[in-house]
Amino acid sequence: MLKEIIVSSHNHHVKIALLENRVPVEVYVETGEDDRIVGSVFKGKVENVLPGIEAAFVNVGLERNAFLYVDDVVVPGRKKRHNAKIKDLLRPGQEVLVQVVKDMFGNKGPRVTMRVNLPGRFTVLMPTVSHIGVSRRIESDRDRERLRRIAQNVRPNGMGIIVRTAARGVPEEIIREDVALLNRQWQQIQEAAQTTPAPALLYSEQDLLGRVLRDLFTDEVERLVVDTPQLRDQVLALLDGIDPQLKTHVYWENRDNVFAFYGVEQEMQKALQRRIWLKSGGYLIFDQAEALTAIDVNTGKYTGRTDLEHTVFQTNMEAAVEIARQLRLRNIGGIIIVDFIDMIREDHRAQVLATFAAEIKKDRRRTHILGLTRLGLVELTRKKVYPSLAEMLLVPCPACGGTGKVVAAHTH
Repeated sequence: MLKEIIVSSHNHHVKIALLENRVPVEVYVETGEDDRIVGSVFKGKVENVLPGIEAAFVNVGLERNAFLYVDDVVVPGRKKRHNAKIKDLLRPGQEVLVQVVKDMFGNKGPRVTMRVNLPGRFTVLMPTVSHIGVSRRIESDRDRERLRRIAQNVRPNGMGIIVRTAARGVPEEIIREDVALLNRQWQQIQEAAQTTPAPALLYSEQDLLGRVLRDLFTDEVERLVVDTPQLRDQVLALLDGIDPQLKTHVYWENRDNVFAFYGVEQEMQKALQRRIWLKSGGYLIFDQAEALTAIDVNTGKYTGRTDLEHTVFQTNMEAAVEIARQLRLRNIGGIIIVDFIDMIREDHRAQVLATFAAEIKKDRRRTHILGLTRLGLVELTRKKVYPSLAEMLLVPCPACGGTGKVVAAHTH
């Protein structure tokens, strides 16, 4: 698979797109400092403890208090008990060290956890647990076992490590340096927490460009294209501390609109629409609520060539591929319901589900297909961390309030 990253920077706004086989599949937009909240570590003060929902609200110095669920509470030196109660773990006024794991959405504040994870180039350090994990994208059993042994050797005492996909084939000394750097970051966070009054920001996540270079730009990416010489110099400087060998993959292209040239602009516009046309003539309808998205598949203009069952099957197969791409492109999270067109043949249903699962597997965001309901609907969940593309680029209509409908003229 050909992978490319396109980076555009204008008026201090950075936009980045990931292309697979020349097709945009992920888009990231950063407009300011507020975009760095996820991953940042705060020293907060517990404002309210709510036994009714087993959660607490924590003042971390943002415009809204953060939400801390009981399962995300860590009490140093105390072993976590199953079914522990929030009122037994926290009290109002208590100072806690928390990390943002979910951005602010609508009227909701950010979600935080006391289980801090610090991501590096090759590993993720987990100071509060002793678990060791290896990225599921590393499929070689031999490499997985090698990396698991390395993780055992290099992890700090009492801490856990997740080995990232970029560590595939990387020698132990490089991974050891990565872990040592993260451990120093953790020590600095702890030292700052001892001397800084709450609420306070102790550690800020990197900006969008830094995160993409760290998390997405690997040797699997054929090219990283930037649209200004200044951006190229910035990328090359950042790669000095990430992976200098990747500098040969960086290209500057002098274009007025690099996003339009690579088709990203057009795909972003389509991804903001309710209806998406398939190449066959079928179409998809996306209806997005606050925590649930419904996707409807229709044959539309596609009439097929043989019989109804074949027409339906071909439409569903094309829809399975496009839906998986749209979930990534639109960055839709939460509960997702897909209403594929009813199929009579069991083998057709199995093929559509298998194709859908294979396409979903390309997604870096944690996604689970829960299977078919009795009504033939496919249920899945996709982890929501950042706002969707629509939430970032659109505002509610002042006339309809976001429903997409206004009162008919004859009712006035």
